[in-house]
Parts: sequence; C-alpha cells; structure tokens
Amino acid sequence: MEFAKLIRRAGQLLLASTLLILPANFYAIPSPQSAPNIGVTGNLSASNVKRGRSVQGTIVMDIPGGYHVNSSRPLEKFLVATELRIEASNSIRVGPVIYPRAVLRMFKFSKSRVSVYEGRAVMRFRVSVPASAAIGSTQLKARLRYQSCNDEVCFPPRTQEVSLSLTIN
Repeated sequence: MEFAKLIRRAGQLLLASTLLILPANFYAIPSPQSAPNIGVTGNLSASNVKRGRSVQGTIVMDIPGGYHVNSSRPLEKFLVATELRIEASNSIRVGPVIYPRAVLRMFKFSKSRVSVYEGRAVMRFRVSVPASAAIGSTQLKARLRYQSCNDEVCFPPRTQEVSLSLTIN
C-alpha cells in the first residue's frame, strides 16, 4: 500500500514539474483567424421606372465590429481597394459609384495609417433608363470586391454579387 502511494506521489510530482517546465505560450495556441461575415445588400429607390427617367441605387456593406474593409482608395499599394461594378443591359446607363468617406486608422500590420470603412458603408450610383428602352423587367448585377482585415491581418480579397430588379414602364 505504501509503495502504491509513493508511486502515485512520484507521478504527480513528475506531471507538475513537466507542466512548469513547458513554456507558457505552449498552452496559448491561437485559434485560426477567419474572414468576417460581411453582409452585402442592394436596393433601388424604386423598382419601377418610366422610360427617360432614373433611379438611385445603393449597395450597403455591414462590417462586424473588430473588422474593417480597405477603402476605395487605400493609401498602401499592397492593400486591395473596395470596388463596385454594376452590369446592366446595353440600353441602361449606370453612373459613377459614389463611395463613402473613409476613416484613417493605425493597425499592427502597417507602419502608417490605413484608409478603411467600418460599420456600415453605403455606396451610391444612378441608373438612367433612356426613352428608347424596351418596356419590361431587367436585372442589374452588382459585383462588390473588397479586402477585409482585423487589427493584425488582412484576409484574401472577396467578391460578392447582388442582383437588383428593375421594371421599365
């Protein structure tokens, strides 16, 4: 009985000393970082438009807290700019995209400030329907390319698509 206690006690001491000898950061294994789930939605100010008129379109990015997206004009060449492209039928014209105002932040991965969008970023554009356009329904396809980051790392660029329906009267 005494011998079993002695063996058990020696095992406990060996385990305790092993735990003390191992480096502390061995236990602090970082969880793999993954890109945030950024919501991208689109809207037109009206779903019906008369020929010869125009409507305003918006694409909205909802960026979770702790993350940001590079602006449409990043200050560093290695960062990927946010870019919105709208595809429409030949007769419909899409005006230039108006991007939101960016904020300048410092992050661990950069030695200088970075131009970013945080929270909710709204991009606006105008859709003009010529008087000669065919009556009926059409789809506009918005493709939003962006690069998201947190304070330490940037994730690979991503493209999300949004379809916008428009009925021409």
